[in-house]
Amino acid sequence: MAIELEETPALVVIDLQVGILGFPTAHPIADVIDKSAALAEAFRAKGLPVVLVNVAGGAPGRTERSKASGQTGPRVIPAEAMAIVPELNQQPSDITVTKTTLGAFLSTDLDAKLKAVGATQIVLTGVSTTSGVESTARSAYELGYHVGFVIDAMTDAIEPHEASIAHQFPKLGELGTADEVLAAVAAR
Repeated sequence: MAIELEETPALVVIDLQVGILGFPTAHPIADVIDKSAALAEAFRAKGLPVVLVNVAGGAPGRTERSKASGQTGPRVIPAEAMAIVPELNQQPSDITVTKTTLGAFLSTDLDAKLKAVGATQIVLTGVSTTSGVESTARSAYELGYHVGFVIDAMTDAIEPHEASIAHQFPKLGELGTADEVLAAVAAR
């Protein structure tokens, strides 16, 4: 298990924003934030792209979950809940995208922004493993990006998190830990 870094990998941090971090998860959210922040700092120090993704709402399709909650249209997240967590130390050089779908590609210009900086690989962290992270990975893989999953810098409910790591992610990319990726970035 290891993520082989391309010449221009981009760290893509999914949905580490103020308004969606209060759910019970496989890994403590503070650890996910700390590891994502360390990776962002390491990528920036080497001049590698850092992408911070937040979510402003949801796609308009009807789901069992939306029906059960009485939701009648697309989910909308209040502006104050969309703020990127301060621990990520957002910088002017960071690429930022705001999505309204599960993944970060379909409702944004992320693909164009990554191509503009020459990125051929994304290294993913964030929440949730089975929604934002996995949806972003699927699109990236289908667009031709190499995908790396930092499995200890993402989280979700325990069973779905473990199922994605064991069964889905190996079909879409390479798996590694934050320490492994930090060491690979430092060795550049």
